[in-house]
Amino acid sequence: MQFDELVALRRDFHRYAEPAFLEIRTSSIVVSHLRKLGLQPLTGQAAMRADTVVDYPSAQRRELFAERAVITGADAASVEHAAEFGTAVIAEVSGNRPGPTWGLRFDMDALPLTESDSSEHTPAALGFRCDYGAMHACAHDTHTTIGLGLASRLVADNDFAGTVRFLFQPAEEGGRGAASMLAAGAADGIDRFVAVHLGLDEPAGKVNGGIRGLLATTKMRANFTGTAAHAAGAPEQGANALVTAASALLNVMALPRYSTADTRINVGTLHGGDNVNIVPSWAEMTLEARSTDSGVSTDLTERIKNALRGAGTMHGVAVDVVETGGSATMDCDAELVDTINRIAAELPEATTGSGYQEMGGSDDASLFARTVQQQGGIATYMTVGGGNTAPHHNPLFDIDETAIPVALNVMEHLLRR
Repeated sequence: MQFDELVALRRDFHRYAEPAFLEIRTSSIVVSHLRKLGLQPLTGQAAMRADTVVDYPSAQRRELFAERAVITGADAASVEHAAEFGTAVIAEVSGNRPGPTWGLRFDMDALPLTESDSSEHTPAALGFRCDYGAMHACAHDTHTTIGLGLASRLVADNDFAGTVRFLFQPAEEGGRGAASMLAAGAADGIDRFVAVHLGLDEPAGKVNGGIRGLLATTKMRANFTGTAAHAAGAPEQGANALVTAASALLNVMALPRYSTADTRINVGTLHGGDNVNIVPSWAEMTLEARSTDSGVSTDLTERIKNALRGAGTMHGVAVDVVETGGSATMDCDAELVDTINRIAAELPEATTGSGYQEMGGSDDASLFARTVQQQGGIATYMTVGGGNTAPHHNPLFDIDETAIPVALNVMEHLLRR
């Protein structure tokens, strides 16, 4: 693909952003492109196991996104299949001689965020802003574009050793998509694994072959079930679920941090109650724990659950806590890191960083990496600066599109080396 084709594809994905496990149009477009290349992509249960996912989108919500996908140009048959069986896509391209099996992860999902309509925001100014409550505010539109661009190049010229498995992943946000693909065997037989991420508040085209500081995380949902009552006439007959949740929130945020690792706790949402004069009988909270140490993250998660349930005991309210997603820390293998850094140093369009990007977030690509490493393979997580002036997960986030071919060129050279 030429640069203008990559840009057009990225802007199309951006305009029709879709959140976790609802990437129905996106995955259908991916499938169409792969089939045009002569590939036979795996989809549905061959690529992911939807039955392993907690809080999978309802049939009604999937149907809404499916209707929108068809209206905006996606193939109806692919849309119907993705809506029913899942949005993950896997495809392989074989080289002209024996060699390792590569696994390359490209995440497709957007965030449930309303994108800025400011004239200073390039997608709004140029007409590819998403206008229905989802947004590519973490560069996944560019990642998907890179995957398709790379597949196109390898099919056109298969002068490389081994096999390249393209893993187009749903639901990176929330840490749920990788696990669903692993349950379908997506990482089986992979010898070398690479994930790529653009942005990261770095100048466009600045390459680091590895990362440090990726946080393990557990995502949770807590449901509080109390007893409704008249707030004035009989408040003592009620059990206030919203007050319980508020108390639990403060207790969770007051948990001690660790001397052995960095930790993060966040309560992202809290909803509850029905009316001003009714003792609230229900509340729902979403929250997360993160740490630079997977063991600490697990321990912190249990402390959070104890705090939530303890508040329920105190107020006579039932509390049900469900883990909805998660990911692990990641150790990048020096062999791949050093090779990527050397390649970037040789490419005039790229600049090189320190070799490792310091990360402050989480990514379930770590689950792919760990699986590959446990099988005896090697893995890394490559970053390419996106020239973004607004931070990730912000309504003004955007990518300098000149970073796309930089990432694409580095990955192609890596596979052909």
